[in-house]
Amino acid sequence: MFSFLEIPADFVTYSLLKLAPDTHAAEALRFFLYDTMKVFLLLIVIIFLVTYLRSYLPRERVRRLLAGQHRFLGHVLAAFTGIVTPFCTCSAIPLFLGFLEAGVPLGVTFTFLVASPMINEVAIGLLLGLFGWNIVLLYVGSGLLIAIVSGLIIGSLPVNRLLTLDQSADMSVFSGGEYKTQKDRLAFARRVTNAIVRRVWLFVLFGISLGSLIHGFAPANLLSDLTDKSGFLGVPIATAIGVPLYSNAAGILPLISALVEKGLPIGTALAFMMSVTALSLPEFLILRRIMKTRLIILFALTVSLGIIATGYLFNAVIG
Repeated sequence: MFSFLEIPADFVTYSLLKLAPDTHAAEALRFFLYDTMKVFLLLIVIIFLVTYLRSYLPRERVRRLLAGQHRFLGHVLAAFTGIVTPFCTCSAIPLFLGFLEAGVPLGVTFTFLVASPMINEVAIGLLLGLFGWNIVLLYVGSGLLIAIVSGLIIGSLPVNRLLTLDQSADMSVFSGGEYKTQKDRLAFARRVTNAIVRRVWLFVLFGISLGSLIHGFAPANLLSDLTDKSGFLGVPIATAIGVPLYSNAAGILPLISALVEKGLPIGTALAFMMSVTALSLPEFLILRRIMKTRLIILFALTVSLGIIATGYLFNAVIG
């Protein structure tokens, strides 16, 4: 899909800088150049489209749909809404903000924020092709459970005071409204896209840089060896390693397939994938603009525990 980006990455790596192919430095630099272009292209296009579509979403209708339901049903609806929105964590945040502005309960919005990047039709289709229906059904079921339980836990705690959305003047750029012309809708989408990219670009580059170093210099079986030697702690270690590596399901699944082929237990591999897609440093940076650090830590710990439990479940059931 993004093969056209390989041309400038190859030109800079092999023609301009004249690095020898198949060397660690060349692999790392090419990965960095290619992924930087790919991630920022995806980030800009998806955030723009999501924000543009959000301009058609009346706040009152969203509030009635998600806030007016039975407490548990609201979380279920939010989780299934996340499934049909194939976004990475950063591009799901405009909708998350829209839900908050519409008066949707905080716990329900967190359910959506977890489900959207973790479970979607892209991940389901790729998992089906790589591993079959049994893995897909277990993955979707566990992902829904993590999203719903995480939202229920956060929603049951007195954490609304940890929100800073109304107190942050420079978050006004995310505020929606009633848009009657295409010019207004496009202007709103550009404003939100610029604001989010400006806030996360440095952290995205950090994540890509870390990934490129791992890709170019780390042994191919590093994660497998590390988790194998850690025994019972392999799943939480894989989960922790995944957090700083920013990607979406489509970007990380080829690596997951390779890790499983090298002998990494399926549960450990999927725990790594879930942490990469559902938790990321750029996401935390954006959330820091609308909530206090304690709430972000609570969110990250709750989701991490759910991911770790899922990893152990997969390893026990499938091996």
